[in-house]
Amino acid sequence: MEENENNNFWKSKNPVKDNFSFPKINLGKLKGIAKNKGKIKATPGFLAVLIILVAIVAGGAGAVFTNYYWQNQVIDIFEQQGIPIISKGATIQNNYIPQTTQEQKIIKAVKDYSPAVVSIVISKDVPILEKYYIDPFGGLNWPFGADFLVPQYRENGTEKQQVGGGTGFIISSDGTILTNKHVTLEEDAEYTVFFNDGSKYPAKILAKDPFYDLAVLKVDQSDTPEAERKTFPTVKLGDSSSLQIGQTVIAIGYALGEFQNTVSVGVVSGLGRNITATGGQGFSENLEGIIQTDAAINPGNSGGPLLNLAGEVIGINVARSSSGENIGFSLPINMAKRDIDQVKKTGTIVYPWLGISYTIITKEISEANNLSVDYGAWIGKDSLGKDTEIAVVSGSPAAKLGIKKNDIILEFNGVKITSENPLAKIILDYNPNDSVNLKILRDKEDITLTVILGERKE
Repeated sequence: MEENENNNFWKSKNPVKDNFSFPKINLGKLKGIAKNKGKIKATPGFLAVLIILVAIVAGGAGAVFTNYYWQNQVIDIFEQQGIPIISKGATIQNNYIPQTTQEQKIIKAVKDYSPAVVSIVISKDVPILEKYYIDPFGGLNWPFGADFLVPQYRENGTEKQQVGGGTGFIISSDGTILTNKHVTLEEDAEYTVFFNDGSKYPAKILAKDPFYDLAVLKVDQSDTPEAERKTFPTVKLGDSSSLQIGQTVIAIGYALGEFQNTVSVGVVSGLGRNITATGGQGFSENLEGIIQTDAAINPGNSGGPLLNLAGEVIGINVARSSSGENIGFSLPINMAKRDIDQVKKTGTIVYPWLGISYTIITKEISEANNLSVDYGAWIGKDSLGKDTEIAVVSGSPAAKLGIKKNDIILEFNGVKITSENPLAKIILDYNPNDSVNLKILRDKEDITLTVILGERKE
């Protein structure tokens, strides 16, 4: 193998040769072999030569197997153990043959659905900064000369530059695309989607989820004659509620904003995770009830699909841990189905709203803070039990109802609030202007209040 100095990719220096043959050796001429009445007598010299001969033959055979293996060209599969067998007169197959059922499913899922995964490139006009120098001494800098000139910068026009990138996937043949909201934060920017066949199209933002890190774009074919407009391949949406820890998953994305449709494979490492995610431009949000996976999720993978072995999208890749290895997170696809339906019907995404900040109480949080319950939504507190900047938003439905800091909402319309069934998940079953009952623990007493849900703004 040799290394390409430019890109560190590896390539074989020993391609497979079909015409391999073992070396021809005349045993009768080898020194150390004595013929005695038609029998071969093994002298020390003969044994040495025989050992060398076996090593040569075995080495040659090993080289053949190695070459076939590294070239991914397998001949005549030994089905019980998946061992490649080279048989005389066999024809080399050009296509790789998977050795396991799981590998076959991964390859099929990627082949079938990667055409529906797009790379999203964000571009905008940015100022061109011109460097110049000023003399702080007003021209009296002699004898110091240019050494004491102070550099300054000024704008000299603008130029179009790529300022971001992400991933998305097509959910309908008209080019509707699901991605992360944080991929679409740039204002006054141009969004371009690239397909893995090399084609590209402008895209426009249809709607942004005011609650979750989700956004919907659409390929813009308004400048294309109607007869020439393209229909696009789509993904198949799965059911994230049926996920199991340890289940194999596949992530596809625009890794590092450079490597289009990169594939990584892992397992579901955890379910129902609650995290706080931060990003560029001060973007920060609480993500509740999400999927943890060890499949590699790199910058640029945001908004890409997480597939199961059937090729169904069961998650939208959203974040990764900056302090740990192989810790990534995806939004369950069931969270996005509501958005997809709303956009199709109304072109917008709306959510009910209470107007509170809170943390979900777990057994650990309860014990650390001497709470009398180990479930519920603790108003005005973070996961460490510290005060949040705002507990109840002024003018919100919660404020009008009189909800206070340190209140614990135990139930939402009769449904118990837990880390497995957080408030953010429960409220999705309701709409703005719905009336619901809240069971609240306040000063060690249970009270029930009725609230009219508002509409959450982005």
